[in-house]
Amino acid sequence: MEAVQAVAEPRRREILRLVWDSELSAGEIAERFDVTFGAVSQHLKVLRDTGLVTLRQEGRKRYCRADRTAMGPLADYLQAMWATRLDALADLAEQAERAAQEKGTT
Repeated sequence: MEAVQAVAEPRRREILRLVWDSELSAGEIAERFDVTFGAVSQHLKVLRDTGLVTLRQEGRKRYCRADRTAMGPLADYLQAMWATRLDALADLAEQAERAAQEKGTT
């Protein structure tokens, strides 16, 4: 499977976002989803197999981190996509705040 195909799946994109700036254990990642640990583990395997995530074992825990270097231009695309979503969320929050202020002044 190619990297682009791997990130086409929304849960895999969310996993990448979670491990973009920090290292998380597989269990910590699984806690953030409404699917089984096994399902998250399968997604992590795909991300590892495509080189998008690195794995570090410490005792019984496995820690994952996004490998931005291995992603090449895909890393820039993902980061821009997440930034766009955050900008849109900030705009919605500002609009809601303005609407609430206008209601309070009328």
